[in-house]
Amino acid sequence: MASEKQIVLTTQELAKAITRMAHEVLEKAGSFEELTLIGIRSRGVHIARRLAHKIEELTQHSPPLGVIDVTLFRDDKTQTQASAAATAGEISVTLENRIAVLVDDVIFRGRTIRAALEAVERLGHAKRIMLAVLIDRGARELPIRADIVGKNIEASDSQRVNVLLEESDGIDQVIVTPWNPA
Repeated sequence: MASEKQIVLTTQELAKAITRMAHEVLEKAGSFEELTLIGIRSRGVHIARRLAHKIEELTQHSPPLGVIDVTLFRDDKTQTQASAAATAGEISVTLENRIAVLVDDVIFRGRTIRAALEAVERLGHAKRIMLAVLIDRGARELPIRADIVGKNIEASDSQRVNVLLEESDGIDQVIVTPWNPA
């Protein structure tokens, strides 16, 4: 096990992964006119915005973009933790007869995505729901898989995958570091 950070995606590699993901979203959705992107707060929102921008470059059509906070829907948080979490700023979109693409930075155990699916139910009945993630690190607890993956990596339970994005961290990079729970 490495004791230092390991760079998994550089700035350029992350940009290429987003571009590839945008192409794959369009290919798998089949119809960009019906497409709606839903970013999972917080870094999933930044990735969803980047995907929307790439899709607009490719199709000259800007897909609607929603934002969800799944904190209240988590089954691995106590009610006190969930109630204390900030949920302000949710942007709703209509999903009726739309192809919804949930977007997140990392998929690990699958619990965030399970919560996101529950939250999305409130937005309407989508024609289809797909999942796009920048990083799939495996080791699921739930039978959930991403339809679109920027990069698959292997990281042990003693490692943490950090997606750093310009919008929130001042740099685009994905790193794996030793996990040190406080």
